Amino acid sequence: MSATQRFHETANDCLERLAADLWPDAKLALVIYTPDKPELDIVLKDSGLKVDEVINTLRRRGGLSLDGDNVYKRSVCDVIIGALAMGKQNNNPPPADHWCLEFWDVGRAEGALQEELVQALRLARKELDACQRVIHYAGGFDPAYVNDAQAALKVADAVLEKTPA
Repeated sequence: MSATQRFHETANDCLERLAADLWPDAKLALVIYTPDKPELDIVLKDSGLKVDEVINTLRRRGGLSLDGDNVYKRSVCDVIIGALAMGKQNNNPPPADHWCLEFWDVGRAEGALQEELVQALRLARKELDACQRVIHYAGGFDPAYVNDAQAALKVADAVLEKTPA
């Protein structure tokens, strides 16, 4: 029997004895890790243990915070950011039952709203330009109105230059 197998058996026996002395419904887990050597990690857990509850306990009592930095949390955030970006582009939706669908839907709604606003701005810019041309050809209108409208057209053009056609 290898040293690892002996350790697992010994640790399991100890955990069973500890679990027998715990209050009803209490669960027990043992985690052993070696920094930078995940292949040496060991996780022993009680039957019926809910891993989410272990994480909640670490958050409440073990200093695990949403503000701290860890690879798992960073990975989850990266997936959420990707889902938002893909949704905004209306690209690569997750399966209907995937937890990221909610974030993809938020991104899609924002993308759709941006598209709608850009189309509205294009239409307003076109109509304002047409009005300006009529005023210019008709003559006799207040130059302040023409200047303000020209400034508004420049603002619209600057925004439209930043958006895809």
